[in-house]
Amino acid sequence: MKPFLKISTYIIMTLTSFLCYSQEELPVESIYEIDKLSEIENLELRNLLYTEINSNPTWQGLISRNLMSIGVVDLSIEGDYKYAGINDEFMMYAASLPKIAILLAAMDAIDKGELEYTKEIKKDLRLMISKSNNQASTRMIDRLGYEKIEAVLRDPQTKLYDEEEGGGLWVGKRYAAGGKRNPEPMKGLSHAATAKQVCRFYYQLAMGNLVSTERSEEMLEIMKDPALHHKFVNTLDKIAPNATVYRKSGSWKHWHADSALVWGPKRKYIIVALIDNDLGEQIIRDLVIPVEKVLKKSRSLSIQKKKY
Repeated sequence: MKPFLKISTYIIMTLTSFLCYSQEELPVESIYEIDKLSEIENLELRNLLYTEINSNPTWQGLISRNLMSIGVVDLSIEGDYKYAGINDEFMMYAASLPKIAILLAAMDAIDKGELEYTKEIKKDLRLMISKSNNQASTRMIDRLGYEKIEAVLRDPQTKLYDEEEGGGLWVGKRYAAGGKRNPEPMKGLSHAATAKQVCRFYYQLAMGNLVSTERSEEMLEIMKDPALHHKFVNTLDKIAPNATVYRKSGSWKHWHADSALVWGPKRKYIIVALIDNDLGEQIIRDLVIPVEKVLKKSRSLSIQKKKY
């Protein structure tokens, strides 16, 4: 082998080794028993979040009028996960964000042999999530049917739509002009979400608990590296370029929504925001840094408590 080729091969092997060790994996297939989201609710984290959000007069006004809801899950310390939300059980119109419910229903159907996992369907799922393609989403709704989607969302194992917790994720209309509707029963919304139930979706997904470990991993792969770089992703591109982002957002008229699982060397968390305001897209961009500030402070307080 020529010296140049030897050096090149060495560099490639070194870089590959570095990347393998520096890229931390998600806790899919965790050896620990996974808590329900309600079991990791943390009052201290919520108070910190509430104080930070209300320090902004515009955000405070939106929160007080139920025009803004937020949910966060700190996944930085395994075995000590924390959840907090504001207006997190207030259901709102969420545009394309609930397409994650279609993805989940599709994986459930594939796992049960009700739907063949063809190349065409895999392509549609990626288009639906990464580029939020409405035509691909509508094709998937037509393949599955509203009854299947609703059954998966109401499944006792996941409870992603639950009247006792303010509703949650719902898809009851094709992402097209025509077709019948199947609105959710509480507010009559066609595409709905609560911050809490979206956080629950991501939390269980990250732990490998949605459908199965294999299907959870497949969903994560589909949601990885979104093609649209606005809202949360716009800010994360700047402050965390090396983090892996699993994400789905949505906007229509004055309704703006975003959700992401952020996984990197210095940050591991889930963030969800639903906003009913014309400036919602910019507000969602601006939320990332304050939320990271809250999570950092919460972790610092936890470390101090352990010392004493």
